[in-house]
Amino acid sequence: MSRVVVEADGGSRGNPGPAGYGAVVFGADHEAVLAERSASIGRATNNVAEYQGLIAGLTAAAELGADEVDVRMDSKLVVEQMSGRWKIKHPDMIPLAARARELARGFSRVEFTWVPRAENAYADRLANEAMDAAASVASGSESASPTPESAAPPVKSPGWTGAVGTPTRMLLLRHGQTPLSVERRYSGRGNPPLTELGRAQARAAARRIGERGNVAAVVSSPLGRARETADAAASALGLPVTVHEGLIETDFGKWEGLTFLEAAQRDPDLHRRWLGDTSVRPPGGESFDEVRGRLATVRDDLVAEYGGANVLVVSHVTPIKTLLQMALDAGPSLLYRLHLDLASLSIAEFYPDGGAAVRLVNDTSHL
Repeated sequence: MSRVVVEADGGSRGNPGPAGYGAVVFGADHEAVLAERSASIGRATNNVAEYQGLIAGLTAAAELGADEVDVRMDSKLVVEQMSGRWKIKHPDMIPLAARARELARGFSRVEFTWVPRAENAYADRLANEAMDAAASVASGSESASPTPESAAPPVKSPGWTGAVGTPTRMLLLRHGQTPLSVERRYSGRGNPPLTELGRAQARAAARRIGERGNVAAVVSSPLGRARETADAAASALGLPVTVHEGLIETDFGKWEGLTFLEAAQRDPDLHRRWLGDTSVRPPGGESFDEVRGRLATVRDDLVAEYGGANVLVVSHVTPIKTLLQMALDAGPSLLYRLHLDLASLSIAEFYPDGGAAVRLVNDTSHL
């Protein structure tokens, strides 16, 4: 696919107030609708919502494989800032603009054009539907069932999978730094605390999740480093933390606390096989196949409990990789090749008919 047209909008009832965004991707003829995105984002300003709409539209264009993108928005501020003609001074706008520019660099050409609101009606409608949903949640009228990220009727999932229904969206947050992660040591069932930097990372992630809002539950691994990270986010959201034992990190057995080199020297043949075969266990530990088995149960439990809602899942590198692997229906090589930073955010969606999609991987823009 060569060229697409992205129209995006966002707004807030109160500025700041209940906010949402909408984005639509058209074909080059500006007739065929290729993708829609909309979301309630809790309490935010108009400008934050408009940037979120732009980010959603560019992300959708990237998922469709576009090379060139014509962006049309009725936000003069966003268009001028993204075109480089206006400076970005507000601290809330800086990380959002940086994310939008990062996405824009993935295309061969992106052009930003201001249009009157009447010419941005499709995205405006999506944004207003999302704002309506955000206002409903803020007023407590839907306290029994938090509004899912998209306020539109059930739609097909991104791409061409054909999955239908409203997905359960899992916001997958890795815990912050610990002393073992500083020294790059295997850290499984041990329970090292967060470092000072790790606590700062947890707070930064909490601010991002809190500003985003529209999260139905916070579910955490039982280990302290994940619980501490989850507690920060739960406090920002005003939610309790629910512990799911299945989100615990891999049991590295006798390799716990060792570096890669130390484990390779201790058990050279076993370590070499473990690096290429997900059925191999560390001595006294757990194989990646066993991890996948319990994470399949976690996925099913969360979909059953929070179907159609957004759930913050705070865990460790292997469980998060495994959930992404399942959403992508990818082979075992993903576990060895995918890098996830500390306190990074990834997003996977699981649909009621068995379909799945990945929206975000290893985002650290909040740090």
